[in-house]
Amino acid sequence: MAKQEILLETGTNEFEMLEFYIDETTKEDCEPQRLFFGMNVAKVVEVIESHNLESKDYAVNPCFLGTIPLRDLVLPVLDLTVWLGIKRKKHSHENIIVTEFSNSIQGFLVSGVEKIHRLTWKDLIPPGKFIRHMNTKSIIGMVDTGEYFIQLLDLEHIVSDLNPRSAEQTWKTSVKASQTYRALVADDSPTIRVMLEKNLTHSNFDAKIVDNGEEAYQLLVKLKAQANDEKKKINEYLDIVIADIEMPLLDGFTLTKKIKEDPELQALPVILYSSIITDELRHKGESVKADFQVSKPDMNKMAEMAINLIEKKHI
Repeated sequence: MAKQEILLETGTNEFEMLEFYIDETTKEDCEPQRLFFGMNVAKVVEVIESHNLESKDYAVNPCFLGTIPLRDLVLPVLDLTVWLGIKRKKHSHENIIVTEFSNSIQGFLVSGVEKIHRLTWKDLIPPGKFIRHMNTKSIIGMVDTGEYFIQLLDLEHIVSDLNPRSAEQTWKTSVKASQTYRALVADDSPTIRVMLEKNLTHSNFDAKIVDNGEEAYQLLVKLKAQANDEKKKINEYLDIVIADIEMPLLDGFTLTKKIKEDPELQALPVILYSSIITDELRHKGESVKADFQVSKPDMNKMAEMAINLIEKKHI
């Protein structure tokens, strides 16, 4: 299945999800339990047949199955079941989902692939007690199909956890603002929230971190009401909004559109970021009037760009 362009209107809070499954071995002589997962189609390059790879004792991580040739690439393949703590029932025909994000390409071994769903981020149920019970931070949320739940995976968390030193290095910054600035940050990934808070705090930001775009927007509405009551401007309470593009309930594009269409909130600069800032996505960010867009491999530039945007507004 070749990657398709996502023809979704910007700011409608829509995304497309590839549904796949893993067959979990339970007790002997029992039918395997089929668990359903999803990943954002924007990160999927293609789906190919498995090469029957087996993990080697010398692998740097038990998830790593080895590499396979893919046209002019050498593709590293990861076993998702090892990461998720699931004992997979092996089949003769399995799939590898080839993904590309954060300037890296990797394959994920799964039992099989189902179909693509077109959804809105409001359809995604944020992580709750059920997901925490599974002892994994790699689930963004769930989609209820009416018959079963699909768990949407945080691929960045999985890949960054395999090489945490590299991820930490990517986010380091030496920039410091001359005064304390106030930032509202929205991201559904606990891993990204922690790293981004470190980055901004080091650069002299007071960062308010929320889990998704809906929380960010509701906080902005409250700040706007407070500003009106006290006859002040919104930028006397907040200097900048920084948001991930992919989030449950309200995505970064739609959040930005709401901010920029509001006569009072539009004074706030907005930075969008994602692991998949393609030319198409950059165009979408521009169409909702985002002030700047950052790719996750360039997150060390986040504080510097935020300071520049704030200080331009103050001139």
